[in-house]
Amino acid sequence: MQQLTPGLARIRIKNLRLRTYIGIKEEEILNQQDILINAVILYPAADAVSGNQIEQALNYRTITKAIIAHVEGNRFALLERLTQELLDIVMQHDQVRYAELEVDKPHALRFAESVSITLSAQRD
Repeated sequence: MQQLTPGLARIRIKNLRLRTYIGIKEEEILNQQDILINAVILYPAADAVSGNQIEQALNYRTITKAIIAHVEGNRFALLERLTQELLDIVMQHDQVRYAELEVDKPHALRFAESVSITLSAQRD
């Protein structure tokens, strides 16, 4: 687990439910499916905390809108690739020090609630 250092904020995006084409079977290629996205993003927030100015904060709305556009505008064969592409979108923001993304594909396996992939990245 990532240790929280002073002045480092933890943003959590919880259960972002989107629909996209994901998978390799014909049924998956032809029909959109639900996916669930959870993200943890750490960034230095001392200036935002002390100044209370939107320009000093990491804009999680902008990040979320980019994730939505990417998921809804593309097709994916592998859950791993989708997860990496979303992690790359988050890490494009220089303020981000650490990010972890989990993408769930509900009902991907019989008898299982979902299958998920989690990937993370860290900037020194």
